[in-house]
Amino acid sequence: MTATDRSIELTRAAAQAAADKLAHDIIAYDVSDVLSITDTFLVASAPNDRQVRAIVDAIEESLLKELGAKPVRREGERDGRWVLLDYIDIVVHVQHSEERVFYALERLWKDCPEIELPADAVATRGKAAAHAQATAAAEAEGELR
Repeated sequence: MTATDRSIELTRAAAQAAADKLAHDIIAYDVSDVLSITDTFLVASAPNDRQVRAIVDAIEESLLKELGAKPVRREGERDGRWVLLDYIDIVVHVQHSEERVFYALERLWKDCPEIELPADAVATRGKAAAHAQATAAAEAEGELR
C-alpha cells in the first residue's frame, strides 16, 4: 500500500507552508506500509519555540485555506518544543532543533520511502546544522571580546 494522492497533496502543502516560515530540514516519509494509522509523516524543525509555533500556525492555516483540512488533534503546543498535528492521513511533527536531534525521528523511518517535496522545502535540508554552527561561532566571538 502507498500513500493516497490526498495524503501526498496535504504533505506537500504542509511542507511548503513550513518552508515559507523558514523551517529547517523538512522531510516527509510514506509510512503507509508500516503503519495503519496514517499515510505520511512530515518532520520539520526550528531553532526556537516561537518559530515552532509560527510554523505550526502557518501549516494549519495553509491546509485549511487551500485544501479544507483541519487537524483532528494538536499536541504539544503549550511548550512549543514539539508540536504534533494529526490530520488522520498525515501527521506533522514540528520540533525545536534540540528535540529533533535528541529524538531523531528520521532514524525510525529511514527505511520508508521519502516523499518528493517542493523545491523550497528541499532547500531547507542542512539549515539546522548551519544555524547551529553560526550560533556557536557568534557565541564564541562574543566570548573573545
